[in-house]
Amino acid sequence: MKQQSFTLKNIGVIRTPFQYTGEAPKQGVFEPESEGRIELFEDYREGLKDLEKFSHAILIFYFHKMEETKLTGIPPMDTEEHGIFAIRGPQRPNHLGLTNVRIKEIRGTQIFVTGVDMLDNTPLLDIKPYIRELDSREDSNSGWIKDLMGGGGQK
Repeated sequence: MKQQSFTLKNIGVIRTPFQYTGEAPKQGVFEPESEGRIELFEDYREGLKDLEKFSHAILIFYFHKMEETKLTGIPPMDTEEHGIFAIRGPQRPNHLGLTNVRIKEIRGTQIFVTGVDMLDNTPLLDIKPYIRELDSREDSNSGWIKDLMGGGGQK
């Protein structure tokens, strides 16, 4: 199969207190109380139906300030280089980010969340509900990072 190009449009904007890369947590889980707000565009309001019944959501977004692409990188918690697909760095080929946030409240087209790790005004591409029974895998492992995080993970 040959490479293809796709056009994506944002469905909203993620508002956070972080203006610069160094201010944002490396992962939202490290600062679970970091507050943010999603401003969903009005055209997508109907898509929020029943989202308030979930405690968490997965945000898929675009690293809008990242201009560089690398296929390897050294993550903040390590000193060794790894492939970009084995880390969560923003220098990815398509600059896509993924964060699991806690939903605090939904008011109209605004979703108030905690656990944000992206910069202010980040384009939001999609929202998916976090479903423990589908998204958590008991037989998973944490690869090379398990030793850095105290042996977390299986196998």
